[in-house]
Amino acid sequence: MLIVENLWVEVEGEKVLKGINLRIKSGETHVLFGPNGAGKSSLFFAIMGFSKYRVVEGRIIFKERDITYLPPHERARLGLGISFQRPPSLRGIKLYQIGKLMGREDRKIQEYAKLLSLNGLLYRDVNLGFSGGEMKRSEIFQLLLQGPDLALIDEPESGVDVVNIDLIAEAIKRLLQKDRPILERKRSGIIITHTGFILEKVKADRGHLLMDGKIVCSGNPEEMFNEIKLKGYKECVKCWKKTLS
Repeated sequence: MLIVENLWVEVEGEKVLKGINLRIKSGETHVLFGPNGAGKSSLFFAIMGFSKYRVVEGRIIFKERDITYLPPHERARLGLGISFQRPPSLRGIKLYQIGKLMGREDRKIQEYAKLLSLNGLLYRDVNLGFSGGEMKRSEIFQLLLQGPDLALIDEPESGVDVVNIDLIAEAIKRLLQKDRPILERKRSGIIITHTGFILEKVKADRGHLLMDGKIVCSGNPEEMFNEIKLKGYKECVKCWKKTLS
């Protein structure tokens, strides 16, 4: 589904990603851990092709096609989708209109809105005046409407209460086809998480720890998060530096 190969990215002359290597198979869900400023969101933005994130070395291969220099809208058409940690507000565009622009039937729009308890927000401007929980639900709603082959989900539980986490988790499971047998799942996902709460609801296949723009270790996501909870990222820094020495 996705191959990120020796990816170096800079923003305004500063290197934010330093030789990232990542492979995700069809139907897999991966999780990114790491302290603030480690490069997690930068990796998402580079995969989506946002112009501020300049690739200086390496390649991004999506479904066997080199997309390293494609613009974001072409990547979206190929099947890449993203939900933002801090999404923008869109004046003059209603949530319902987003669904129609994506060619979705009213039935599907209403079905997904009900799943995420968004019926009362369908005819409001996208994210304008929404609470934190409403914004997160709106982001996942838009991903469901798009139905991407690979969903990049940035901190879905950040600033969200328990009730909203449950709604969002159920929608993510549906988005990533967790209700199907493993061999029948076609959609993949990468989830950035700080709290790890989402892992209690959405099972992931592999975890990766980013430090200073590099993936420094990978493994079982639940085991990794338990270690992070127990010892914190400071211990991860010590462990990483030991491997370098």
